[in-house]
Amino acid sequence: MTSTPPDASTPAASLAVIGGSGFARMEALRAPLVWEPATPFGAPSGPITIGTLHGRRVAFLPRHGAGHALLPQEVPYRANVWALKALGVQGIIAVSAVGSLQASIAPGEMVAPDQIIDRTRHTRPTTFFGDGIVAHVGFADPFCADLSARLVAAGASLGVLVHAGGTYIAIEGPLFSTRAESRLYRAWGGSIIGMTAVPEAKLAREAEIAYGMLATATDYDVWHESEADVSVEVVLARLRENVATAQRIVAETIRALPADWTSTARGALRHAIVTDPARIPGRARADLAPIIGEYLS
Repeated sequence: MTSTPPDASTPAASLAVIGGSGFARMEALRAPLVWEPATPFGAPSGPITIGTLHGRRVAFLPRHGAGHALLPQEVPYRANVWALKALGVQGIIAVSAVGSLQASIAPGEMVAPDQIIDRTRHTRPTTFFGDGIVAHVGFADPFCADLSARLVAAGASLGVLVHAGGTYIAIEGPLFSTRAESRLYRAWGGSIIGMTAVPEAKLAREAEIAYGMLATATDYDVWHESEADVSVEVVLARLRENVATAQRIVAETIRALPADWTSTARGALRHAIVTDPARIPGRARADLAPIIGEYLS
């Protein structure tokens, strides 16, 4: 499949924001331009908007596409991350609507999680590798500790509680959990539950892009005995307020980033590719050039 990397008219971006449910645009971006790339993995979720915020070039991509048309299983995660890597992105702030699995995380509050339990069924590709190239990348700590701390600090500076740390339970969807599953995830120590951190976080690590998440709690899933069960109505009722707060936190996080900030995931691939370079097919070399090029040169 052909791809269209950025050309001289496409400005690089050092940071990206991936917007989840309700977070469909970033109106704070100044002088925005739109890039519509083709990638070896198909088209991204939608056009990527690149603009300036607090002096930094920022790329914005709505995860579920225009009008929220993509199921969690249908999001082209590989295309999204490939395109952001091709733009020169060092870090991703992912904004995601989630359910709370703990009474200490009330609907309307935010979480910067630090762990993931993957309960997806892998109907969505979770790696850039295969087809003649094998790599095993470390994923012990799936979220960037630095970006997470900065999201927590940005919330504090705005008077908004962002819980530091927590385990994200990634489920397949699109159905919500059964009551038995929700209780099981609580027993495992799960903090929040959602449908998109996998494979997004895994692919970002393979691409050596730091990945931090601002998870916005909309409900108590279905474990709570006195609160309403999660439903689209419940989620939508909470989203508007959550998204406005998330916009402020993301903007403040970007404002406070040092000018020379770079990815904490740099080097994740340095010793991860185990295939003999001489045996890596030319197609894989070309398709993955933005990701693996420096290690095969």
